[in-house]
Amino acid sequence: MISPAITEEKLVIAHRGASGYLPEHTLEAYALAYGMGADYIEPDLVLTKDGVFICLHDIHLESTTNVEEVFPDRAREDGRWYAADFTLSEIKQLKVHERTNTDSTAVFAGRFPQNNSDFEVPTFAEMIELIQGLNKATGRNVGIYPEIKSPTWHAAEGLPMEEKLLDLLAQYGYEGPNARIYVQSSENHSLRMMRDDLGTKLPLVQLVDTGNNSDTGENYSSMITQEGLKEIATFADGVGPYKMYIEANPELVQWAHDDGLQVHTWTMRADSLPEKYSDFTEELNQFYFVYGVDGLFTDFTDRAV
Repeated sequence: MISPAITEEKLVIAHRGASGYLPEHTLEAYALAYGMGADYIEPDLVLTKDGVFICLHDIHLESTTNVEEVFPDRAREDGRWYAADFTLSEIKQLKVHERTNTDSTAVFAGRFPQNNSDFEVPTFAEMIELIQGLNKATGRNVGIYPEIKSPTWHAAEGLPMEEKLLDLLAQYGYEGPNARIYVQSSENHSLRMMRDDLGTKLPLVQLVDTGNNSDTGENYSSMITQEGLKEIATFADGVGPYKMYIEANPELVQWAHDDGLQVHTWTMRADSLPEKYSDFTEELNQFYFVYGVDGLFTDFTDRAV
């Protein structure tokens, strides 16, 4: 079991970059989050048809890009445009916009205007090079916090993710338990593969979503019991529970700490505040200093540092 030290440092993790201000998962959003003082910046990762990691939250493209305009005839029978059906050169023809609902309205209406400016889908390598370049230029040591999205689905498409990810990270110097990185996944078999089969020493985090995983059938609520957390501690260094799990049972933070697990919860949004809080700072303080989490993901880095 790898047990990281539980420290007094409270991490601010930029959720999809500074996504409260710029379209998510763009180099511009990552750069803004860096300038705002994030400790770690989170890219979600999927694979292209030619096996390149790109920064994208969904396995589909239409919620955050103009793929329907550029490639109108490339949807699958379910009406969705899958990143795994497009080469990197095709992905680079797309423009990124604020996340939209199925009716094309903005999910967060008060954020960056739709169809303004030109934003591209970055590769993970481009994101790493940006952060490492800024680290060199500023003397800071901001980390990255990649999440591999839907690894079971990708494997079924002939695009296994785990070994490819670790190889890419090693190329950029991310090796060993002290690397400025956390690798997260909602699928524990993927984390186990990286730890046990591929032998990585990188810090790993079990993401705990709501309900069941649609690809694996895993029940998330069973992971945040005392028994479930003890099991997670056999292969991971941290746990990333949805914040409402902690609201419902604050004890789980202490349970995780007792097992040597850090707790990084998600997602804090100043423009989507739970009713129980009068302002964003109150919510942040509740999670950092009352519940005792070690870090949190936020769309609004500047409000959390």
